[in-house]
Amino acid sequence: MGVLITVLAVFAVAGLVLLALSVRNVQQYERGVVFRFGRLLPDIRGPGLRVIRPNGDRMRKVSVQTEVLGIPPQGSITADNVTLTVDAVVYFKVIDPVKALVNVRDYPAAVSQIAQTSLRSVIGRADLDTLLSDRDHINAELKKVMDAPTEEPWGLRIERVEIKDIALPESMMRSMSKQAEAERERRARVIAADGEFEASQRLSDAAATMADTPGALQLRLLQTVVDVSAEKNSTLVMPFPVEMLRFFEHRSREADGATDGWITHRKIRRPAVSAAVKIPEPAAPEPLVPAPAVPAPADVSAPRSLSGERVGSGGKRVGGRAEVAQERRDNWPAQTDAEEPPNG
Repeated sequence: MGVLITVLAVFAVAGLVLLALSVRNVQQYERGVVFRFGRLLPDIRGPGLRVIRPNGDRMRKVSVQTEVLGIPPQGSITADNVTLTVDAVVYFKVIDPVKALVNVRDYPAAVSQIAQTSLRSVIGRADLDTLLSDRDHINAELKKVMDAPTEEPWGLRIERVEIKDIALPESMMRSMSKQAEAERERRARVIAADGEFEASQRLSDAAATMADTPGALQLRLLQTVVDVSAEKNSTLVMPFPVEMLRFFEHRSREADGATDGWITHRKIRRPAVSAAVKIPEPAAPEPLVPAPAVPAPADVSAPRSLSGERVGSGGKRVGGRAEVAQERRDNWPAQTDAEEPPNG
């Protein structure tokens, strides 16, 4: 009786051991692949308690969660011959546990290697500007390159590839900073020029409005004075508008009768003739009196003596030069009176 109980107890313990060896717990995020004596069984064990043969069967659990794999920095040369260092990150998951176990060994390491190779290849076909400004296109192309050798043969799906950082040489960074600074300065100048253009248009409209309303100019002048005086300066500058000078000039032209510009001519105001003043009538002409006979001049061709003696007026003989001059002085008034007209 005791031997029977011992045998039953041994069988019970052996059964419990076999049951413990044959039961497997599969998590929700896992899938179980069973190999029986090295052969793959077609059934894939899902989540829960799964029973396998304790002898000959071996279960491998494969996670179907999305795994994150970092790609170490890779030095590469772009299409425009710029040397840079790029690192990235890859998101992938297992969609076929059988292929992931059977067709590739250590699939995370295989994904890392193919990611590094694809990253160098894609960067070598792109230029620096595209790599910096259009990362979405680079990421999509990198994902496409990695999908081809991993999805169908290995049962892996590359969900996403992201370039994390791009390390540029120091000289290239300085050149790019200068280019960005020049671009910002150009945009600032264009914006300032646009502002000046709009301000000039507004000032032109304001000037036209003030020209139509002269009082607006005076109000603007007073407002400027208020703004200047608010600074509490010791010196106050009073601007004198040119329009006011033109106003006074216009008034001056109206007063003086000038046509335009500076006053060059003035009208000479002559005194008006009073109506009470009578202009005397011209007197009647006096009768003409016959002029006295003028003696004929002496004959110039008469012979003269060496002493200067000649015949003077009245038939007298004049000898010396002094006598001739005295004779001319004596006869001068008579000749002058004879030549004047009788009416004076």
